[in-house]
Amino acid sequence: MASGSTGNVTLVESSRTRLLVDAGLSRRETFRRLKALDIPTEPLDGILISHEHTDHSGGMPALAKHSRCSVFLTEPTHREICRILPDGTGKNVERVEHIEAGCQLTIGDIEVDPFSIPHDAADPVGYAFRVEGVKIALVTDLGYLPELVKFHLRGADCLILESNHDLEMLKVGPYPWSVKQRVMSRIGHLSNHVVSEFLADPESFDGRPRQLILAHLSENNNTPELARISAEEALGRRPSEAPFRGELFVASQSVPLGPFVF
Repeated sequence: MASGSTGNVTLVESSRTRLLVDAGLSRRETFRRLKALDIPTEPLDGILISHEHTDHSGGMPALAKHSRCSVFLTEPTHREICRILPDGTGKNVERVEHIEAGCQLTIGDIEVDPFSIPHDAADPVGYAFRVEGVKIALVTDLGYLPELVKFHLRGADCLILESNHDLEMLKVGPYPWSVKQRVMSRIGHLSNHVVSEFLADPESFDGRPRQLILAHLSENNNTPELARISAEEALGRRPSEAPFRGELFVASQSVPLGPFVF
C-alpha cells in the first residue's frame, strides 16, 4: 500500500487471516489507502515489523491499539522502538509477540518465515509467507543480497524487492557524504544496479514470480522509470532456458499498489 523512505505498509491476506507487514503510515492514512483499494480495514490479525526505523514502525502503536491485534517483532527491535518512539508509545502496545530470524511461526493459516537481512538496525528481518499454496517474499532495507536472503526469495510467486537508488543520482544528489556512504554500504540499501545483476542471474533469481514488485524507491535518488528500465534490461539478459514470464511493477510512496490475487 505504501513503499518508500517516508512510510511502508504491505497487506498480506488469505481467506482467513489478514496481516500488515510494517506500519510506517499513520492509522488514518493506512485505512485511507485500504479503502482506496476497496479493501476492508477490519479485522486485522497481526502487524509484523521488519525493523525499528520510523518509516516502518511509526504508525504501529496506534494501529495495534485500534485493531487490538498482536505485534510480531524481534526483541531487539522492540527495545529500540520503545526507545525511539515519542513518550515511550512503543511500550503501550498491549499484545507483543517476540519472534526470531530463522524460527518459523504460524499466524492464523499463514506460515511466516522471518530471516536476517544486512541493514543498520538492531535486528532487521525480511519475511516469506506461505498460504494456500502461494509463497510471498518481501525484503527491503538491505545493503546487499547474501546467499541466505537469496535462498528465502526462491520459489516466490510474488516477490517484493527493494530497488532503492540509482548510484549516479545518489552520488550527485543532495545528501551529505556520510549519508551517501551509509546508503551505499553493505548495511544500507540496494541500488538499481545490484538488483539488476541479481535479476539477470538465473542461479540467484529463479524467475518464478508471477509478480515482481520493485519497492522502497528513494524519492531523491531514484525514479520509477530508472528502476523499471534497469530491471527490464536485466530480465532481458536472462538465458532463453530460464526466462522471466511474470509481470514487473514499481511500488509507489503515494499511490497504493494492488491488490494481487492468486
